[in-house]
Amino acid sequence: DLDLFGESPVRAARASNAGRPRVPLRVMIALLYLKHAFNESDEGVVERWGETPTWQFFSGRAYFEHRRPCDATTLVKFRRLLGEEGVEELLAQTINVAVETGLIKPQELKRVVVDTTVQPKAVAHPTDSRLLETARTKLVEAAKAAGIALKQTFAKEGKELARKAGRYAHARQFARMRRVIKRQRTIVARLQREIERKASRLGQAIQSALGHTLNKAARLVAQTANRKTADGTRKLYAWHAPEVECINKGKARCPYEFGVKVGIASTLKHSLIVGARAFHGNPYDGHTLQAQLEQATILMQDSGIKP
Repeated sequence: DLDLFGESPVRAARASNAGRPRVPLRVMIALLYLKHAFNESDEGVVERWGETPTWQFFSGRAYFEHRRPCDATTLVKFRRLLGEEGVEELLAQTINVAVETGLIKPQELKRVVVDTTVQPKAVAHPTDSRLLETARTKLVEAAKAAGIALKQTFAKEGKELARKAGRYAHARQFARMRRVIKRQRTIVARLQREIERKASRLGQAIQSALGHTLNKAARLVAQTANRKTADGTRKLYAWHAPEVECINKGKARCPYEFGVKVGIASTLKHSLIVGARAFHGNPYDGHTLQAQLEQATILMQDSGIKP
């Protein structure tokens, strides 16, 4: 083991529990800002970051690196780790920087404008046929993951029924469309009952694992059977996003929007955003004002100004 520089040291292999180091915090925060500023997806922002020198300089990099900063799923995990309190802290620091750099005078923070709007979710239009077909697919996947053998998955019939419902709705043959949706509802209810019956024999752990999926399937069966929902119950508009609400906007081109109601507080003159909150359950706009002003007061406390 001799070379030009003498004897080479022999390193013993050992396992480490440290794992891969985290991506720097400044890079992750910069990716969040760039994602919303340029309306990019998680995959798009990490791809463009590796090709844009100005983005890397904004992220605190001294040299250009032709690579992705992280995987796209790392952004999803970082947002969950950041939480609502972390996002509010970022917004508070944005306000402090605007005041320190002279972009806005502290006196201008006293008067704010508060308004509510809808933050649309990336969901498909919630037709009964599409929701029931999604429920059938998710029930079959959950049963397979739990090791439950189903008598029939209705895969071929389910796809054919979904196509028929779309064609009948386009042709305005609503009686035929309702018969197709009724058959889809029967299939979903049959699968739900079979999974519940077989899961009861396998133990409490499997029942609790399947409970969330079975409850959502039961909600879809109930809401598609009636034209109106019962008082106090919310409709399910997306399988993967149960928090989505149907909010009436009154627009001629888009009467309804599917998402979550959000409140925005901005300064009167320069429109600097000093508060942003999500309000689940589609509350009345006037009932959101107090919470919005309370958040703006907390975010502006470093400047000593109360709106």
